Parts: sequence; structure tokens; C-alpha cells
Amino acid sequence: MRWIHRDSLIVCDHDGRVANRASQHWVTVRGVPVLVDADPEGRDITACPNYGPTIKPCAKTLRVSVGYSAWLRVDGHRVVLDNLDGLTDGTPPGLVHHTVRDPRQTFLEADA
Repeated sequence: MRWIHRDSLIVCDHDGRVANRASQHWVTVRGVPVLVDADPEGRDITACPNYGPTIKPCAKTLRVSVGYSAWLRVDGHRVVLDNLDGLTDGTPPGLVHHTVRDPRQTFLEADA
């Protein structure tokens, strides 16, 4: 599995784009900060095309269920890996996920 960094492409199931922010800046992949646990949670999602009169587009990421390394940590926080999977606040509730579409780096890999 690849390490995820600030420039990795994370999307909702409808192809809305997650706005990544790194909480740490001293461990990088080719100069781009690596994401650590809680970084993918509570982030804005832009351009989710899932909308309508009774449909709420994805606007925020929710808690991550899978995707934090069990072994690799940065300052005590688990590194985010490309098997990332969590829910969004879009409709239908509890069914729309956010996942990694493209890690945008091939330099660092790790086992979960």
C-alpha cells in the first residue's frame, strides 16, 4: 500500500474531490507532507455532483474506518495508506464513502 500525502486524490463515491490538509509538515514524500490519522476526517468535499430536491451532496468527510497503518507513525500518529475508506455526509446517509483514487506517488509503500 502507498503512503498518502497532501496532493493525493481522495474522492467521494460520486467523484467529488476531498480537500486534503496535512497536520504535520516534517515527514514528506518528495517534499509533500504525509497525511496522518485524523487528517482525512472532517475535510471539505467540492464538486460532488450528487444533488437534487431531496438529495444532499457530499460536503464533508466523516470518520475513517480503514486506512491507518498499524505500524507506521509520525510523532505518534498513524500514517494514512491508500486503502483509506470512510463515510461522507452525503445521501444516502451511511452509504457514501470517500476513498483514494490516486496516491500520486510511487516512492513509499508499506504493509498495513
